[in-house]
Amino acid sequence: SVLPVFTGKANCPYYARAELLADYLQANLPDFRVHKITQHPDKWEQWLHDICEVNGWEHRGSPIIWRELLDRGGKGLLLGGVNDFLEYAQHYYGITSMMSSEEMLDIAEENLQACIEIEKEEEEIKSLIKPLQIWITSASASICYQLIPLLANGEVFGMTTEISIHLLDTDQFKDILCGIVMEAEDMAFPLLHSISLHTEIDEAFIQADIIIVLDDVLLNHEVQSLENYIREVSEICQVYAPLIEKNAKGGVRVISSGKTFVNLKAMMIMTYGKSIKPENVIAVATSWESAAKAMLARKLNMNAAGVKDVIVWGNISGCNYIDLSHAKLYGYDCAIWGPANFPRPLLNMIYDSQWIHSEFLSAQSSLSSRVCHCVGMLPAHAVATVLRYWYHGSPPGEIVSVGILTKGQFCVPEGIVFSMPVRFQNGNWEVMTELEINETTQEVLGCLAHELIQEKLIALKEIKEMHPYGADKITS
Repeated sequence: SVLPVFTGKANCPYYARAELLADYLQANLPDFRVHKITQHPDKWEQWLHDICEVNGWEHRGSPIIWRELLDRGGKGLLLGGVNDFLEYAQHYYGITSMMSSEEMLDIAEENLQACIEIEKEEEEIKSLIKPLQIWITSASASICYQLIPLLANGEVFGMTTEISIHLLDTDQFKDILCGIVMEAEDMAFPLLHSISLHTEIDEAFIQADIIIVLDDVLLNHEVQSLENYIREVSEICQVYAPLIEKNAKGGVRVISSGKTFVNLKAMMIMTYGKSIKPENVIAVATSWESAAKAMLARKLNMNAAGVKDVIVWGNISGCNYIDLSHAKLYGYDCAIWGPANFPRPLLNMIYDSQWIHSEFLSAQSSLSSRVCHCVGMLPAHAVATVLRYWYHGSPPGEIVSVGILTKGQFCVPEGIVFSMPVRFQNGNWEVMTELEINETTQEVLGCLAHELIQEKLIALKEIKEMHPYGADKITS
């Protein structure tokens, strides 16, 4: 079957003439059906250029009329303009248009007003859809490429929540951002309302609901000192924080991730952005948590998904402590059987205590190295997991490690971002202060806090050099 398609400028009298003749034919001929596309005058030239380029047609002016071959596919057959259609109607149906010029102009004016009203209604409908505005900094990083499908597939925010993603980076990475935008658009995620790139820093974080900070520095101690890298991170946050205060929504949630200075970035954003709510800024430790669980699962010859409640204390991307004292195993194949939700204390299942105190602790440095050198899948999953928990709650009773601004919990000094156990519920998080820790762990936390305090003081230019101590105690 064949479907004639009529398209023209809304205010074009010749389009009005062809349209009315087509309506007459459709009303009086049983098998004649038409499809009409009315374009606003401001959009007409570009639309005509695009449709002709796609189909390989040569046509100028309004209207343009073609026939779609519905049963064959492929490009349509071009009929031409209004005169070509009049000849077609006269030749095949013996019918022509007797409309006067005055009538054509009146209908063209009606078409234009109707087109304006339809566009206005569409804009009003769009305004009712308020997608979550998600900004990602250093968006050329590999983690961003892996993160976008996780955010857009509906599992993080829910299957009814649309999102708009804004990719922010410097102008030198514009081509990479363009590639990411086009690929995301090609995937046609139903919940991805829009995705855009930004290279102008003044545009950053406009109406942001969520900001994911992925900025990293490439550590090379032969090039410059650790202290200079800390100051570099501080300067980045000194730019971001005022823009977040100025442009983002009041309840914006900020997630610090990446491979370096994860705690410090969260700390400095709160320091330089006084109006940003501290409870809305967190640092993601889930990558290190997941890597530790995988190492334990390999030792126990089980699925890593069954290892729960491993705690990451301290400086997430720096000196941290993997605490197994509360860790549990689910679905572990051993002599004692129970239902799927029956847990076993991990330390009771690993009979080789020497492995815990030697190989596992010494392997923590390789854990950090592996996390820092991963291509993006693990940290992207970590960010998506934490966001899902933040919006929908973490599994009941399960421990999640997150870097938060301390208020003296577990005797850790106040005013630093320190990774510790939390639970998420009702859109908020709370520290699991009911957990008991032994004296050895308490001593380790003091050493870890010292490093973070030193980082903060250097970032604020209150001291010039790091004065670490007790690094050997952490693995003793």
